[in-house]
Amino acid sequence: MNDPQVLVLQHAHSEGLGTIEGALRDAGHSFKYLRTFEGEVVPKNANDLSGLVIMGGPMGVYEHAKYPFLKDEMKLIENFLKEGKPILGVCLGSQLLASALGAEVKKGPRKEIGWYQIHLSASAEDDRLWKGQPSSFTAYHWHGDIFDLPTDAVPLASSELTALQAFRYGKNVYGFLFHMEVTREQIEAMLQEFSDEIQQEKLDGPGILNASASNLPPLREIGAAVFGRWAALVERQT
Repeated sequence: MNDPQVLVLQHAHSEGLGTIEGALRDAGHSFKYLRTFEGEVVPKNANDLSGLVIMGGPMGVYEHAKYPFLKDEMKLIENFLKEGKPILGVCLGSQLLASALGAEVKKGPRKEIGWYQIHLSASAEDDRLWKGQPSSFTAYHWHGDIFDLPTDAVPLASSELTALQAFRYGKNVYGFLFHMEVTREQIEAMLQEFSDEIQQEKLDGPGILNASASNLPPLREIGAAVFGRWAALVERQT
């Protein structure tokens, strides 16, 4: 019997699955990366794929002219939604998902990069992924764009700067603007790959990396539960 296949849309070298990979493997799922930023072609439909994970990246949802593959990704997301298959969008992935659901994606008042508090909404208390998790915790962030809540979606989290940090659509579609999947190695790689942005924003890159020592262990624990539950949703679809 073949393992269910999860497709992972990757938009930058430093932004891979991180701890989501462990959740998929523990659930018995195989997965494959599709690196659209390297020119790999996006499939036109979900076909035999059982789940879709959309990772972060430096591009904006609205930059179709500069990144034509974003239109193809949007069509694939729409196909997954039509088929009722599980989707998990992280950072840019959550923005693409929100846009596919008809919400506006726009630049926020300022970039949110580094470690900031996440506050779960009342709706998260009985959410199948988030129930039982701390009502507030520190997460890693790297985004400049924000989005409105899609029609019929449920808000799950916010931060001091950003009113909508996570949402659920239906029973198995989730968007997380913050990064819960990161490892120390990924953070270090992001700081290197996007060093120009760190300089432009006058941020303390070494300080952000050093803060991972205390912030990652509790975040990893929350992520293991949340990503594990999402992986279980994929399993139920096969």
